[in-house]
Formats: sequence, C-alpha cells, structure tokens
Amino acid sequence: MTATTYASTTGRPAPRQRYVQCASAAGLHRVAYTEWGDPDNPRVLLCVHGLTRSGRDFDRLAANFADTYRVVCPDVVGRGLSSWLANPNLYAVPQYVADMVTLIARLDVDTVDWFGTSMGGLIGMGLAGLPDTPIRKLLLNDVGPHLEPVAVKRIGDYLGKPARFDTLQQGVDYAAQLAQGFGPLTPDEWREINTPLLREEEGAWVLRYDPRIAQPFAAVNEEAAKLGEAALWHSLASFQGPVLVVRGEQSDLLSRETVAKMVAAGRAVSSVEIAGVGHAPAFLAADQIALAREFFIGSAANGS
Repeated sequence: MTATTYASTTGRPAPRQRYVQCASAAGLHRVAYTEWGDPDNPRVLLCVHGLTRSGRDFDRLAANFADTYRVVCPDVVGRGLSSWLANPNLYAVPQYVADMVTLIARLDVDTVDWFGTSMGGLIGMGLAGLPDTPIRKLLLNDVGPHLEPVAVKRIGDYLGKPARFDTLQQGVDYAAQLAQGFGPLTPDEWREINTPLLREEEGAWVLRYDPRIAQPFAAVNEEAAKLGEAALWHSLASFQGPVLVVRGEQSDLLSRETVAKMVAAGRAVSSVEIAGVGHAPAFLAADQIALAREFFIGSAANGS
C-alpha cells in the first residue's frame, strides 16, 4: 500500500504514514503505522502503545532514534487510523501478536527491537516468548506479567464509555486527565500526543478508538487472568535477549514487587524507576529518551 509523508510542523523529521493488511478469524483489516528514518534500514525499532492510545505517542522518541533505526509505530487494530475488528471478542493479545508478525513481515526484516508501553509491552512479551521470535531487545514501559487489580479496575471504569466534546481542546484535556500518570507534561505536550486520539464527527470531537475493546476487557474473569499471567511469566523466562523494565515511581499498575520478580525470572532483565510519574512514563523528556537510547543503542555500541 502507498505511503503518505506528513509535513513536519515541529522541526522534527516527518514520518511516513503507511498501512498493512492483516487477517483475523472474522476477515481482513488494516493496521496503520508511521515510519521514521531510512526506509531501507534493516535495523528496526517497533514502538507499540497503550490500551487506548496511538502510535503517535512515540513521535518525539521516534524522531530521536531515526538516526540509527527505522522506527515503526503502529496503531494497534481498533485504535487510531487502523480498522475496527468485525468481532470485538478478538481484541486481545493473540490477535495483536498476529498483526505485529504480519507487520514485521511487511518490513522485510528478520529481527526488531521492541519498545512497549502498557498493552504494547504485553504484546511484546507475548511475541518474545515464541520460538524463533524476531525480537532482539525488549523495553517494557510500566508493565509486567502481573497487573495490579486496582489499576485494572481504574481502566475498566472509563474504557469504552461514550465521550463527546464540543472542542478539540476539551478532548485533549479529557485524554490528559485519563493519562495523568504520564507525569507533569506541558499543555503543548498534551496537545502533541492527545490530538491524534481524537476525530471530528458531526460537529463534535470523539475518541479515535473502537469502544467495543471494553467488551473482552470486562469479560476477563479471575481464572482467565491467572492463565494469561502464567503465559506471560513463561514468555519472560523464555526470552533470551536483554529486557529493560521501566517503572513509574507512582505506578498503580506495576508494583515494585512484580519488577523484582521479573528481574529474577528473566535471563537478562534489568530495571529502572522514573521518579515523579505513574502509569506510564511518557518518554517525551530528554532524560527518559536518553534512558531508552542507552538500552537500545548505547549498550550495543559497548559490545553487548
């Protein structure tokens, strides 16, 4: 499918907007993604967003990494510019993993490095634990196999609820309220990452995701949650590449106890905690981006 190059209004390099066709048991759907850097660069960083967010959360990080990587930031199906699934029960990690495998095949590379925030980290763990995984390095941004129930309830309380706004700014402010754990961002930063989450519809602004993603989220019972958690612990233990677990100091989703268990369970897992933020660090600040560069680029330069 053809690529669209956006004009840059921020002084950063402009990304290319692309799409890839994927399949589910209910039919075909398109996954949108932005691509930064040299399109022929075989070194790919895949950045995958949280539950109701979009790939445009990573614009600033992607522009920073485009000197070394081809950076690819998908809108997970049901979000952003991607299609909505015909069967909402398929909004789950197995479908997301399958879509990412298709995307990686489209990119025509054998390996990728993975930056996953929240849901994006769950998808990354799911793929990392498979035999012959294409993932080489894995950064998990404020997520692990065990999710704290209080945070799951908090997310469930707003997920899929109808919301309409008279102005774009009202929508930006609403999304900022939901994401206040990102930290003390400026008004311009909130507009930068939240504007792509909204679309105009019949004279109002609405959130750009399928509200039916709430259905399988709400349907997860205790037994299913335990099975899913066990599978992710197995994936983490099976993955042979380096893993960096980033935790927001005030996170209600990822506990320090879970981080310690992840470090002990994995083969090459390290962790870092970012002060003054909760769920999840936004990676807009220079020091946070530098942290990611050290893991993905700096350590590689040092021979690891």
